[in-house]
Amino acid sequence: MAQRNTVRPSAAVGSVTPEALADRLHHRFADPALLVQALRHASTARGRDRGNERLEFLGDRVLGLCVAEMLYRRFPTEREGLIARRHAALVNRATLADIAREVSIDQAIIFAKGEPRHTDRPAVLADAVEAVIAALYLDGGLDIARAFVHRHWQERMEATPTAPRDAKTSLQEWALARGLALPVYKVTATEGPPHQRRFTVAVEVADRVASGDGVSKQSAEKAAASALLACLEAGA
Repeated sequence: MAQRNTVRPSAAVGSVTPEALADRLHHRFADPALLVQALRHASTARGRDRGNERLEFLGDRVLGLCVAEMLYRRFPTEREGLIARRHAALVNRATLADIAREVSIDQAIIFAKGEPRHTDRPAVLADAVEAVIAALYLDGGLDIARAFVHRHWQERMEATPTAPRDAKTSLQEWALARGLALPVYKVTATEGPPHQRRFTVAVEVADRVASGDGVSKQSAEKAAASALLACLEAGA
């Protein structure tokens, strides 16, 4: 019954075992196979078993709820739009990748044998963090998942006294302040099946171009705007 949730001979574990990671998560799993499944990269998928993709889907929603609740309680007088900007910054791919490294989830991801360990890819790390959150939720309930989120997101939430600005808005204001035309966004690639579509978008301002990708056109546009802002701030 648990075969699909175990480490197959065709899979390669990282330098941190699922058992060691469970200690870092401060949770003793009643069903350790859940954590193993959460750590299985899509490269280990076989047939109908899609690695940690289903858990990543669930964990994304659990994380979103926990962070939304934290923000709702911490900033009782802020308008919805400002809280939404805080939320987006706290659940974005870069933040999740940082937490993956912080907890050593990056070193526990299970890849197919012969597959490069793509632990330098924020998307891989973010998916693993969300899948682990789902495993905590399914095994221990919402309180256990919430405790993990509070441990690793509380300080990050407190570190930003004012709501972060949306990257697209900031890029538009940068262009207007210099008398330039507004940024132009263009979808340059679309990949994946309909239920897991990923978009790549390029943005151009004053002959400067940057790209970003995401699960929606809007998130890809924000990623592209962030990348271009980083280049502009660096003087590139």
